[in-house]
Amino acid sequence: MQFTQIRNATVKINYAGKKILIDPWLAKKGAVPGFGGTINDHIRNPTAELPMPVSEIVDVDAVILTHDHPDHWDDAAKNAIPKDMLIFTQHEKDAQSVRSAGFSNIRVLDENNDYEGIMLIKTPGQHGRPKVLEDMKELLGEVSGIVFKHPDEKTLYIAGDTVWCQAVEDSLKKYHPDVVVLNSCDAKVIGNESIIMGKQDIYEVYKAAPEAIIIASHMEAVNHATLSRKELREFLGEKGMMQRVLAPEDGESYTF
Repeated sequence: MQFTQIRNATVKINYAGKKILIDPWLAKKGAVPGFGGTINDHIRNPTAELPMPVSEIVDVDAVILTHDHPDHWDDAAKNAIPKDMLIFTQHEKDAQSVRSAGFSNIRVLDENNDYEGIMLIKTPGQHGRPKVLEDMKELLGEVSGIVFKHPDEKTLYIAGDTVWCQAVEDSLKKYHPDVVVLNSCDAKVIGNESIIMGKQDIYEVYKAAPEAIIIASHMEAVNHATLSRKELREFLGEKGMMQRVLAPEDGESYTF
């Protein structure tokens, strides 16, 4: 398995002979306004450039959208990805949105899905603590994660846009992943409420999955990110977590 951090939640996975792109956000730096309802919404998005050409990013066999928020699936991605690309969505609502952009080869994920011998397992997530979910249900919406399993590969769990919660703990216990990817920039909405993982959430996953390598993705690319790689690495050092938790730069790859 090869994992490549592209930018934000956009990652490329080479797994059992297939190249799979997750959550493509391909806009140029500063192309769109900051996200309303979040902190630092005066800062334009994305806040970082792509580390490689778009043509290289979209050279894949399939795309998985954990959800269709604009920093996971944008107009630049819709324009760059071939309209007959196989795209997996979490539910029919997201599939309809993708179809409306002219895409024709869409599969809605069930709980278990066979893709060319790779088992793709849809997992639940929680895009914020209960209070913020109640207050901003329409904005935050439903999210999912994905587990990859294959006899010749390590088990990979991409948790998606979620905080530490019972659903994540249950997925770790059920699937025993060898590699866990966490969206980790501690993005916050107005009111200082976290909507994805921060340092403490990562620490909870670290304790709950004592054998797993953890990768901190979704760092330093959106206006509402509050946790930097530098601060995260300092925390990992203080807690003695550096051996099992990685915070890749954009463009960095790992092979497992």
